[in-house]
Amino acid sequence: MQHVRRMTAERSLRPESEQVRLPVERYLFLKRRWQGVAEDGAEFEFDLEARLKDGGVIHQTEDADYVIVHQAEPVFRIPTPNGEMAALVGWKIGNLHFPIQIVDSFILVTPDPMVKTLLDRENWSYEEVSAVFQPLKLPPEAVVQTPPSTP
Repeated sequence: MQHVRRMTAERSLRPESEQVRLPVERYLFLKRRWQGVAEDGAEFEFDLEARLKDGGVIHQTEDADYVIVHQAEPVFRIPTPNGEMAALVGWKIGNLHFPIQIVDSFILVTPDPMVKTLLDRENWSYEEVSAVFQPLKLPPEAVVQTPPSTP
């Protein structure tokens, strides 16, 4: 079993025929310690110093690069033809405390029954598709800190 502490490269420079994929679910990108098996059966144990990135190289041999690949998952795809619609959809789903991914003309969200109820109630069109879901993440400096109140 190979031990991995960090990525060896952001991207593989080898042709796809010389890359071995290690497909992982979204939640594993948030974990520090876990184990996985590449498509060729090679086993890896992760004790990470920093988060991995989709497409990152985790191990290299003379013959191949081992690459982390974010797996697609079921999501609702909600068309948003304009910014006003995107803002409204994002706001209402945000009120349910679900993360979203904003793409050019649509929003992706996990297919939860509460989200489905909202979409049906608002009569918004949507479809369930399989996609790599990368929800928005706010950088620490974007979070507004409320100053403590003084008595």
